[in-house]
Amino acid sequence: MLGKPKKPEEESPFTVGKKEEVKPAPPPPPPRPTPTPSEEKTIIGERISIEGQIKGGEHLVIEGEMKGNVEMEKHNFTVGSSGRVDGEIRAQNVSISGQLKGSINALGKVEVTKEADFFGEIKAKSISVEDGAYFKGSIELDREPHRKSNFAAAPKAPASPTAGKAAFSPSSDTKKES
Repeated sequence: MLGKPKKPEEESPFTVGKKEEVKPAPPPPPPRPTPTPSEEKTIIGERISIEGQIKGGEHLVIEGEMKGNVEMEKHNFTVGSSGRVDGEIRAQNVSISGQLKGSINALGKVEVTKEADFFGEIKAKSISVEDGAYFKGSIELDREPHRKSNFAAAPKAPASPTAGKAAFSPSSDTKKES
């Protein structure tokens, strides 16, 4: 045995005393919930100014300044407490905490918070105005078709010549002369 060179241990078909540790793979990180289109939101910051038209497929919050029209009928539009908007807004729901001058056409609800300054027209299914808000404008609330009254179709003039006139009868303390 003296004449044979010793084989290196790595080439040996089997190893004694060495045990390779096999660690299980770490579990994959939990999947990040991908926001659904109705949860996604874009925020226009306080130091951003936009002039033009915005059409969107997600919620929008304006904290900066915007002049122009916004169209996002299936999503919400918010004017943040430092936001200033001048234009026409078409959205699902609208919330105003800053300043908005223009018109709003909401398919759902319009909320005017106590910090808000609003100048313009609102057309919506419902509206809430908190005590302390400044509001100068007009409101038109949509109703379901079956609930509409025929008030607009009612004739302006009375149906008969005596309808609408108060009957006059002299008081009992006056005398009639014959």
